[in-house]
Amino acid sequence: MKPIPRISYFFIMVLLTALSFNSLATPALYKIEKNGTTSYLFGTVHVGDASMKGLPENITQAIEQSNEVVVEVDISKLTPFEMQQRSMPLMMLKNGKTLQTELSKQNYKKLKDYFAKKSIDIAMFNTFKPWAVMVTMMQIEFQNAGFSDQTGIDKQVLAYAKKQNIKISELETLEQQLQMFDGMALLSNEMIEETFEQLADINTYFIKLVNAWKNGDMDTLTEYYNMSFDDSNYGEISEQVMLVSRNNKWVEQLVPRLANEKLFIAVGALHLPEQHGLIKQLKDKGFSVTRL
Repeated sequence: MKPIPRISYFFIMVLLTALSFNSLATPALYKIEKNGTTSYLFGTVHVGDASMKGLPENITQAIEQSNEVVVEVDISKLTPFEMQQRSMPLMMLKNGKTLQTELSKQNYKKLKDYFAKKSIDIAMFNTFKPWAVMVTMMQIEFQNAGFSDQTGIDKQVLAYAKKQNIKISELETLEQQLQMFDGMALLSNEMIEETFEQLADINTYFIKLVNAWKNGDMDTLTEYYNMSFDDSNYGEISEQVMLVSRNNKWVEQLVPRLANEKLFIAVGALHLPEQHGLIKQLKDKGFSVTRL
């Protein structure tokens, strides 16, 4: 059993525990320097509960010292209706395909039974892509556990930047982020199976990661990364699609800007560690990257 639902990670990231920030909680913040110009790199998580409200002081100070906040996707500029309007076409199957044709009989029955227990007719998902159904499952479970993207770190960073009248930009569009999931279409059954494994023991799988994030424990985050993206076919493909390809594109965008602009970069925490992570890639490009 692998310790993270790989596909759901980038859409709704990870579930946060009910522990609040305190004086010992120091999420990892990095300073990026070159030619006398300073920027910041911060790994985030996308959902939390009410106790997560309020960014740590070192994060708000870094935002204030920056001229622009850079995020994966600037969801703050989209209304819920606009989000749905742009998302739905990318979530639907085409050419006569159905959820049942895309999954094994065993996995389709698992989904049918799962939704039946929640008094939901699986027929409403008949034309949804498997990854879109998986996202729905994760959202249901997170909401039931009291977690929401409203108290996620990304939205708080965006809200604080707007409050300070700091410019916001994005590394990719909503469409680009959702289209990424299609790169895993051939592994839909593996994705569904793994999602059920994670939901069966959600507390065990997420608590270790979230505590590591809160304490800035990059060793544990790196261990988590390596367990998540192992040397299996699924692990290697998901790492390439979800992380490596995107990190490479982001670095191409960021390197020219970091040489002379003061940026606060906030992206998902697992984009930072290991050989393809942003920390190493920026160091390889001649930047000084130090933990604050």
